[in-house]
Amino acid sequence: MHEESRRPGNFIRQIIEADLRAHKHGGRVATRFPPEPNGYLHIGHAKSICLNFGIAEDYGGTCNLRFDDTNPHKENIEFIVAIKEDVRWLGYDWQDRLYFASGYFEQLYDYARTLIYKGKAYVCDLGTEEIRTFRGTLTEPGRDSPYRNRSVEENLDLFARMRAGEFPDGSRVLRAKIDMASPNINMRDPTIYRIRHGVVHHQTGEEWCIYPMYDFTHCLSDSIEGITHSLCTLEFEDHRPLYDWFLDEIGVPCHPQQIEFSRLSLQYTLTSKRRLTQLVEQGHVEDWDDPRMPTIAGMRRRGYTPAAIRDFCERIGVTKADNLVEMSLLENIVREDLDRKAPRRMAVLHPLKVVIEDYPEGQLEQVEAPNHPQDESRGTHTLPFTREIYIDRHDFMEDPPKQFKRLTPGGEVRLRYAYVIRCTEVIKDERGEIVELRCSHDPATRGANPQGRKVKGVIHWVSATHAREVEIRLYDRLFEHPTPDKVGDGKDFTKLLNPNSLRTLTRSYVEPSLEQAKPGDTFQFEREGYFSLDAASTREGKAIFNRTVTLRDSWAKIEQEQHAPKPGTEN
Repeated sequence: MHEESRRPGNFIRQIIEADLRAHKHGGRVATRFPPEPNGYLHIGHAKSICLNFGIAEDYGGTCNLRFDDTNPHKENIEFIVAIKEDVRWLGYDWQDRLYFASGYFEQLYDYARTLIYKGKAYVCDLGTEEIRTFRGTLTEPGRDSPYRNRSVEENLDLFARMRAGEFPDGSRVLRAKIDMASPNINMRDPTIYRIRHGVVHHQTGEEWCIYPMYDFTHCLSDSIEGITHSLCTLEFEDHRPLYDWFLDEIGVPCHPQQIEFSRLSLQYTLTSKRRLTQLVEQGHVEDWDDPRMPTIAGMRRRGYTPAAIRDFCERIGVTKADNLVEMSLLENIVREDLDRKAPRRMAVLHPLKVVIEDYPEGQLEQVEAPNHPQDESRGTHTLPFTREIYIDRHDFMEDPPKQFKRLTPGGEVRLRYAYVIRCTEVIKDERGEIVELRCSHDPATRGANPQGRKVKGVIHWVSATHAREVEIRLYDRLFEHPTPDKVGDGKDFTKLLNPNSLRTLTRSYVEPSLEQAKPGDTFQFEREGYFSLDAASTREGKAIFNRTVTLRDSWAKIEQEQHAPKPGTEN
């Protein structure tokens, strides 16, 4: 694209286009996506990924993938691998521009020494709590550290000894010397380096025992990489003066512009990495890729498509104003995408056996069904039809209400793509539970659009002889409350978890063609919703299909369903 992008405009694009017209940064556009490798990426990160890579693509620029890996206590290789996989899955490529902030540690150390030489940094012996006390409050200025006026020589010596490992954790830090009376607390002599012994960094091993703080590292990493526009969420707006201060005081040749935008808040879930970590560590979810999680890995496993997530990020836009996005918007976009792409297949989630008594025993027919009813070019596939089939238990009622249009005693219904059948007998067990139906069929009604007699109800089915038994996992929203992230730190947000966020059906049946499905393949199970073959199928040795999304926006319907089976295992 370039020059004037054809995408919808926003304030960030306006800034970039003005910079291009002014030939700022030599007419370059360089962005970066800089995750901390201390957890999996979530839907909020997807917005940032799409924004940073999209901006670079539209204006003929570059976008780096950089890991801001300055806290090895919480970081590991698993998160790095997962983040790279997520970015690629979303459709973006950093090419040869993969960087780690840890790769700049020596240069960052020299930058810190530059600040000391200029009298703009000092080694402080106050403890963490003392520093917090000395910093003051929003209404009261801070107080100078008693170590603030150490000489340049003493500070250089102490900083070198910190690096050499002479001092224990927490005994000393390096702080910037700015203004303890600043109305912006971030400018009150922030910590630049802290001591961390006994940790092996995933990139640098045991080479370092001092680690730079995020605010110091981030802006300088941007500068080293020649970033022109540093895009971040609004919580960093108060950090921008510090971002600029470091760059100005050190005198780096490239000074990126930090631009803030509102973070993504999505109903019925949360995007706090700390709280997502808590959900995983406390066992409230299976793992980071649990399909109920708002992580990109979880959404991928659930059956969401990268195109749908990119479309969602495009539609919600980029603004300065905080906003809460309805979960139904994301679900509708996923539904729209899958409606176009997902092949149609038959699956019976709650099986009830039907014996068609006047159909010959041992006879097998192949009935034709379209792969996609709105796209003839997708072709057809065949379904085996036999004397014994399964229908969904919800499609039969012994004493139905007036508007019920499915199978009833003495009533007729069409089996989709096959025959009209009539229920002639209901078989019950000793407890009075319905276990089987006996039916007759009309041979003249075979096919998807036969001529002649019409019936009101059309239901789905599978051959009892040929169907494959599978496990179905019905996923729902993770929280019952629309804004679980608004719960204060003093309250237990896990009390708001939806107890019906997962219901498992252990004995469901799908048509035999699905035996060829691969993990990640998504289908529309006719009349049931969109389902994806779970990657866990290969680990557990049984086909597991996750419900990606219902056929329509049925949150109210799901709430009604929640009053019936309890979470856990059914059938």
